Amino acid sequence: MEFPKRPNFKELEERINDLWAREKIYKFQPNSKKPVYSIDTPPPTISGKLHIGHAFSYSQAEFIARYKRMRGYNVFYPFGYDNNGLPTERLTEEMHNVKAKDMPRSEFVKLCLETSRKVEQEYERVFKRMGVSCDWSEVYRTIEPRVQRISQASFLKLYKKGRVYRKLAPTIWCPKCETAIAQVELKDKELKSTFNYILFELEDGNKIEIATTRPELLASCCAIFVHPEDKRYKHLVGKKAKVPLFDFYVPIIADRRADPNKGTGIVMFCTFGDLTDVDWFYAYNFEPKISIARDGTMNELAGKYKGLSVKEAREAIINDLKERGLLVKQVPIKHTVNVHERCDTEIEFLLTKQWFIKYLDLKKEFIKAGRKIKWWPEHMRVRYENWVNGLQWDWCISRQRYFGVPFPVWYCKKCGKEILADYEQLPVDPLRDKPNKKCECGSTEFEPEKDVMDTWATSALTPLINAGWDKGIKHKRFKMLYPMSLRPNAHDIITFWDFNTIVMGLFHTGKPPFKNIMISGHGLDRHGRKMSKSRGNVVLPLDMMEKYSADALRWWAASVKLGEDLNFREEDLQAGIRHATKLWNTARFASMHIKEKPKKPRKLNIVDKWLLAELSQVIEKCTQAFEHYEYSKAKMYAEQFFWNVFCDYYLEMIKYRLYSSKEKDSALWTLYTALLTQLKLFAPFIPFVTEELYQLLFRKYEKDKSIHISAWPKAEKSWQDEKALKLGRIAMECIAALRKWKKLKNISLAEEVERVTLLHPSPKSVEGIKNEIEKTMRVKQLIVEKGSEVVAK
Repeated sequence: MEFPKRPNFKELEERINDLWAREKIYKFQPNSKKPVYSIDTPPPTISGKLHIGHAFSYSQAEFIARYKRMRGYNVFYPFGYDNNGLPTERLTEEMHNVKAKDMPRSEFVKLCLETSRKVEQEYERVFKRMGVSCDWSEVYRTIEPRVQRISQASFLKLYKKGRVYRKLAPTIWCPKCETAIAQVELKDKELKSTFNYILFELEDGNKIEIATTRPELLASCCAIFVHPEDKRYKHLVGKKAKVPLFDFYVPIIADRRADPNKGTGIVMFCTFGDLTDVDWFYAYNFEPKISIARDGTMNELAGKYKGLSVKEAREAIINDLKERGLLVKQVPIKHTVNVHERCDTEIEFLLTKQWFIKYLDLKKEFIKAGRKIKWWPEHMRVRYENWVNGLQWDWCISRQRYFGVPFPVWYCKKCGKEILADYEQLPVDPLRDKPNKKCECGSTEFEPEKDVMDTWATSALTPLINAGWDKGIKHKRFKMLYPMSLRPNAHDIITFWDFNTIVMGLFHTGKPPFKNIMISGHGLDRHGRKMSKSRGNVVLPLDMMEKYSADALRWWAASVKLGEDLNFREEDLQAGIRHATKLWNTARFASMHIKEKPKKPRKLNIVDKWLLAELSQVIEKCTQAFEHYEYSKAKMYAEQFFWNVFCDYYLEMIKYRLYSSKEKDSALWTLYTALLTQLKLFAPFIPFVTEELYQLLFRKYEKDKSIHISAWPKAEKSWQDEKALKLGRIAMECIAALRKWKKLKNISLAEEVERVTLLHPSPKSVEGIKNEIEKTMRVKQLIVEKGSEVVAK
C-alpha cells in the first residue's frame, strides 16, 4: 500500500472502525486462558444528546481498557444503556410534546421504548466514532426483560432477608416530577430568601415572635420549640400559642435541637419543612398536618389558599399577615436548600407510603467495604466515606412514575397482605400479570403495585447484570467476571452509583463488587462551568470529531490528571492534530527506508544504543504510570520522548547512516523498533492513527492483525546502557549548541562547515560521541575545548 503524504483523519477513522468490527478485535473471549480484566462500564442515561463531558470521562476509562488489553489481559468491556426511569420519561415527553399523566400508561411506555431505541443508536454512533473499544456484542439495557428479571429477583431476595420494607413515612418529594426521591438525588443550592418575623398569640394575650422562611406552612404547624437552656423563653414551656391566620393552638416544648441563635430562637415545627421537622415528628409522635399536595400546590388544610403553588401561597400569606399587623419585619437572607438534582426543584417532605431498603444499620460495613477497594485517585474515597457517615435515611426505592422496572408485588384486596411474585414468573408486570397463588386469606382478588423502582436500584446491579448473576454465583461466567476489575465513573456519581452498587454487592454476594474504582473529573466549558442545555454551552463531541478527529478529542481528554476537571477550549484540539500529523510524517519518513523487516545487527552504533536506553526508561515510566491509572503521566512521558528526543535529535543523527551503507543496518533496526514501540505507547490515546500507521508500515512484518492486540512494550534489560545514555545526552547538548551557532551565523543546518570550536566542561567526555556529532551537524572538524558551559564559537 502506498504511504499517503498526509492523513485524512475522517476517512481513516471510518475505515479503521470497520476493520476492528470485521476482525472482532475487542470481543471478549470466554474460553481464553488469559487473565480476565473486567470493566463495569457506566451505562449512559438516555436523557438527551451526549456532550463533551461524556467524551472526556469515557475516554479516560478507555485508555485503561486498551492498555490492559495490550498487557495480555482478556478484557471484558461491555456497554449498557440506562434507559428506565425519570430521565427517559422527561426526554420522551419533550421530544414528542406529550405528558405521561395524560396518556394510557401502556402507550406512554411504548413511546419511551421507541425514544430510547432511537437515542441509543445515536449514542452508539458517537461512542464508536470515539474509538471506545467495548465488545458491542455485550450490550444491556436497564429496561430489557433480562435486566428486569435480575432487578426484581434482587428485590425479592432483599425482601426475604428483611432488608426491604414498605412504610407510610415522611418522604423526600419532588413536586415537579411528582415522585418520591432518595437522599442521594438531592443537591444543595444557594437561594435568596426572607426571614419573616411573625407574631403568635399566647393564651394570656401576650405575643411571641417566630422567624420563618416558610410561612406557607402555618397550616401544618404542630408545635413550637425553644431550647431548654434559653433563659428568654423558659417561662413559655408548657404553654400554648395560637397559629396566626389559622387560629388553632399548639404546645410550646423545650428541645435541644432548637437553635437559640437562629432567628428569634423560637422555632415553628411543621410537617414538614426540613429534616429537623422529620426528627421531631418521630421523637414526639405528632399527628401530621400535611398542607402541600403531591403536585406542589396547597390542599384543603390550607383553607382559602388551596390550589395555590407553594410560592403563591407564601406571598398571599405574607400579605394577609401584613394586613392584620402580624408581620413584624422581614430580613433578606441567603440560605442553602435541597433541590432535586434532575430538575433543580426545591423538594418537600410529604407523608407517603413508599418502599425502602434498610441499610442505616450497616454504615460501618459500607466503610470497610470501601476500604477494600483501591480508589484512583485515592483521595476520592473520602467523598464516599463522608457520604456514608452523613446518611440519615434508608434508601427509598419506589417512584410514582410510569416507565421503569415494576415492583413484583400485589396487595390482597380483602386483607391488604403483600403478595410477592415467584422467581419463575420474573420478569413480571403486576398491572398486566397475576400472582401464581391465592392469598393466605383465600382471596384471589389483588390490587397491583403501580409504583416503579428507582432507576438506581437497577443500575446499582450492573456488575451482577454483566457477570450473569441470574445464572448463579457458581456459574463459570460469574466466577470469571465478579468482582469486576474496574469501575470507572465521574466524581459526581460516587454517592449515586458507586455507593449503591457496593450496597447491592454486599447484600447479594457478601463482598465488594469491584477491585478498583477510577474516578474522572468533568469536562467543563471554557469558563469552567458545567455544560447544560439551559446555559447554551453544550459542545457536541460528534461536531468536534467531524471538524478535527476522534484522536484529537481523546488527546485532549488525556491532558489532565485523573479526577481533575478540565475546561474545554476548541483550540486545544489542535494539539492532538499536530501530534498525530507529526507521528504520520515520522512514519512516512521511516517508510522510505524500511523496505523489509530489519534484522538486529550484532553490533549497534552508540547513538542507537543511546536511543534504546532512553526508550527503555520511557517504557518503564509509562508502564508504571498506567499501572497506577496515571494515564496523563504516561502520555506526557511518551510525548516528550517522541518530540524532544526521537524527532529533534535521533532522526537527525541517523540520517547520514540511512543514506549510506555504513552502519545502516543498526540505524534501520533501531528506527523500526523505536517507531513501533512508540506507536504502541501512543495506541491507548490515539487508537486510529496508530492503527493506520501499524497497518501501513508494520502489519506485513508483525504477527498481530491489530496494534491493539499486540504486546505492550517491554523495557529490555539489554537496552539499559548507562554509558550510552550519558554519551547520547552529551551529544544532545553539543548538537543544541552547534544549532544555535549556525543560526547566529546564518548558516543552513544542511551546509557543511570546515571547523568549529566547542566549549564543554568536560572535553574528554565528548570524545566517545564526537564523530556522531560531526556527522549530524556536518562539521568536518570539531575542536572541543574546556569551558564553563556548552557553547560553540
